[in-house]
Amino acid sequence: MNISLYELSVWVLPLLLAITFHEAAHAFVAYRLGDNTAWQLGRVSFNPIKHIDPFGTLILPAMLLFAHSPFLFGYAKPVPVNFRKLNHPRLDMVWVALAGPATNILLALAAALALHALPLAPAASAQWIFDNLKNALVINAVLAVFNMMPIPPLDGGRVAVGLLPRALAMPLARLEPFGMLILIGLLILLPLAGSQFGLNLDVISGILRTLTGYVIQAVLFLTGNA
Repeated sequence: MNISLYELSVWVLPLLLAITFHEAAHAFVAYRLGDNTAWQLGRVSFNPIKHIDPFGTLILPAMLLFAHSPFLFGYAKPVPVNFRKLNHPRLDMVWVALAGPATNILLALAAALALHALPLAPAASAQWIFDNLKNALVINAVLAVFNMMPIPPLDGGRVAVGLLPRALAMPLARLEPFGMLILIGLLILLPLAGSQFGLNLDVISGILRTLTGYVIQAVLFLTGNA
């Protein structure tokens, strides 16, 4: 695949900002709620190197790209949280988990608001700035929606574990070691298997794309860009 330097320049910066702020938000909220584990490891940081996961940030998106997946996703290095140190472990786990997607929504709103300032940008760089802001909106919307899937260790899975009755939360929590394998199966292997039999089994990607579209439309409406 031919990817130009220009294309890299308008995707890499928004992506790095999105994952860095997402993970730093988890670490910061955990620290504020009583757990200093991530703080001591330097994860409350805007240095993207501290948050990049070789597989989740680089290899997995590349696999999806070359597999022609209709929905690309990835993840950063998970922030270590000792839930027993939190002031109110079950409830605070929900707040820590929500901090990442909420930050991505705020970044999407900021990118959409910044579009109004484009007329003030130099003509030579206006298109480059526009493409960065547009991609920032898309990337942050995708990260927010994808991470709210109710499968541990994604944020949505941890929110579900924190809110569901214990009888349902414990079996769901036990899925965490297998969560990424489940996601790869649902988003890559199942659609590939279906295509061999002429079946469209890419249901999860379709749901994620639809929800992401709704989020983007809502952000554009709220920021006066609709």
